[in-house]
Amino acid sequence: MSRRVVITGMGIWSCLGTDINTVKDSLYNGKSGIGLLPERLEYGYRSGLSGIVEVPVITKQMLDRHTRAGMSEEAQYAYMASRQAFEQAAINDNYLRANEVGCIFGNDSSAKPVIEASKIMDEKHDSAMLGYGIVFQSMNSTVNMNLSSIFHLRGVNFTISAACASGSHSIGIGYMLIKQGLQDMILCGGAQETNYYSMASFDALGAFSVRMDEPTKASRPFDKDRDGLVPSGGAAALVLEEYEHAVARGANILCEVVGYGFSSNGGGISEPSDEGSVIAMTRAIKDAGISVDDIDYVNAHATSTKQGDMYEAIALNKMFTGHRALISSTKSMTGHECWMAGASEIVYSTIMMQNNFVAPNINLEKPDEYADKLNLTAKTVDTEVKVVLSNSFGFGGTNSALVIRKVL
Repeated sequence: MSRRVVITGMGIWSCLGTDINTVKDSLYNGKSGIGLLPERLEYGYRSGLSGIVEVPVITKQMLDRHTRAGMSEEAQYAYMASRQAFEQAAINDNYLRANEVGCIFGNDSSAKPVIEASKIMDEKHDSAMLGYGIVFQSMNSTVNMNLSSIFHLRGVNFTISAACASGSHSIGIGYMLIKQGLQDMILCGGAQETNYYSMASFDALGAFSVRMDEPTKASRPFDKDRDGLVPSGGAAALVLEEYEHAVARGANILCEVVGYGFSSNGGGISEPSDEGSVIAMTRAIKDAGISVDDIDYVNAHATSTKQGDMYEAIALNKMFTGHRALISSTKSMTGHECWMAGASEIVYSTIMMQNNFVAPNINLEKPDEYADKLNLTAKTVDTEVKVVLSNSFGFGGTNSALVIRKVL
């Protein structure tokens, strides 16, 4: 059995905006969502740069106090994005209670509740002081357990923890399960906490940009003068659905997921690989049954680090030299959304597909020697976008590539 898989709903909570239309305008206008958080510097970070993500306001009219007590920061982001996705897909509570819907989300940390619990224990030496909700906040599966409970989801239910490819793999696995006939509908996505506890270990690696005098110019994928990535976060949610199932209920189809490719580098724990990237992209394109010439746009993983951008540029040159696909990294505007990035970049790419433009790789002033032959665009390009390849790579050598296509 091989069934078609489509996206019928999307939701987003990011530094570019907290609804699809605002994010569309940010992407089209090349508007950065990056700013400076002084509390990070006070805490001891080298860099105070971050994507500035709005704090969700979840009222008692939306969720009761007992439910809210068990929600981590990233679960709150995911809840807000998922509400949007279900609304766009025309899925209400009655539908969710009457039908089996799955949930697969990418998430690879929940630092704040773990650290806060540790502080309470160190001070009070009494586990009773931790309260009810912290156990549900502190687990890596915090997003899935909360969403599945809140929305009454009774299908597949697990978390993908695959570093910065988590969100992409969640869509890829959801696509495979629906394609194989095991589910008809799955809520997929990715979520990333933004509290200052969560990023300190990354800052310790010297991975972050310190261009703090110009926050909106700090994230510079493929640019010769880049000095590191900018951390960011939020959540992205997508309703994946079997094509005939969507048609039968009169759903508005946004695009089709047609390819998923993956690989592992098998090298150093933080070492990228052009070979691993090529394998993932090649598998996704083969799975989609298309050629490189069919691809209109590549949403590059490129995080604005020297090594990561370099290896991806080498891989993209191997795949796309002499071909027409435009390439950009939306992380130039968002910073690196980490565990959510693979999912949010499918949302961003679908927005471009629906509105016939390619978003710019802002801050690209001098492409480095590995990127200077790539078909990178530093400005918004108004053009029809029918097929998109989106890359996501992560620590431990995990690679994921997705292909989405406009449904005509």
